[in-house]
Amino acid sequence: MRIIFVAGGTGGHINPAVAVASEIKRLDPSSEILFIGTQGRMETEIVPKAGFRIKTVKMNGFSRKLSLKGLSENVKTAALTLKASSDAKKIIEEFKPDAVVGFGGYVTGPVLKAAVKAGVKTAVHEQNAFPGIANKALAKSVDKVMLTSPEAEKYMKCKNPPVVTGLPVRREILKTDREYARSAMGLGSADMLVLSMGGSLGADAVNRAVTDMLKRLHTEENLFFLHATGKYGKWVGEKLSEMNIPYGKGTNIKIREYIDNMNVCLPAADLVISRAGASSISEIQALSKASILIPSPNVAENHQYHNAMTLASGGGAVLIEEKDLDGEKLASAVMDLKNNREKLEEIGKKAGEKAKPNALGEICRIILAL
Repeated sequence: MRIIFVAGGTGGHINPAVAVASEIKRLDPSSEILFIGTQGRMETEIVPKAGFRIKTVKMNGFSRKLSLKGLSENVKTAALTLKASSDAKKIIEEFKPDAVVGFGGYVTGPVLKAAVKAGVKTAVHEQNAFPGIANKALAKSVDKVMLTSPEAEKYMKCKNPPVVTGLPVRREILKTDREYARSAMGLGSADMLVLSMGGSLGADAVNRAVTDMLKRLHTEENLFFLHATGKYGKWVGEKLSEMNIPYGKGTNIKIREYIDNMNVCLPAADLVISRAGASSISEIQALSKASILIPSPNVAENHQYHNAMTLASGGGAVLIEEKDLDGEKLASAVMDLKNNREKLEEIGKKAGEKAKPNALGEICRIILAL
């Protein structure tokens, strides 16, 4: 098998593609795999580290600003897209793939279109409940459309019936025993761990609300907090110190820039406060975790809101939109669940009912069947 994977821009596109490529390589060690990504973006670091070759094309997204500057940018982007299509055609002709699979990002559009024109078998995977523009356009011509959420289907016109596969979840998270994880974190059976995060860079609105929540709840009995501030949230610890709120070793509050042992922290948690990216939601579902979801309003098509609604509408999460977010509301939501463990467990149970534990295998099966 010779397969080209196309993914770019964010970890939400790249990491699932790498997971699938790695599994295919495990299933068929003789398979040849090539990635195509965007010049200068994070895939140029992530993909080689995972052991795969990558070729890049130069691409930008189209501006949605109704202005002369936006129009000028779009003229340049249109020219880049034509060049990217030409470059993609050459790569496809040289590599001679059996299939080309897109996982999202600006680069997906021109590469998959080139593959369709070349008569190569094609597939795309849509991570979000509200699909991106590129995948909505590609769905009309590719051979297979794979979806994380069934809600996405109503926004797409597909050449062939789509398949709801779910999104691959990191194996190490699934393998960790909850009791072992809680013991490793020093938690007792009566303790409630609240795990909160806003992404690798840090979401300012989430950091501010969590900081205010900690001011209100840090003296609550049997309530423990682990918060990831992200790269630009290092001020959170300083703010807690200003308010004379103890944190760190020996306290009920731990502050980190980034959680690098999520395979322990997530299984140990009783409640997760998070943005509503597709990967985060898939992990919450896979471990049947109760969550308070705060969708980012700064993403294309407001897709995180739609992601969050796939859980919240069925009682599988608490949804707080950023425009309504503050420390008081967040603290109230946490205490409501702390004081009603049955409700907490029911939310987690309903989240788990939407999990797709065999997502990785199903995606690989579909690709190999092409």
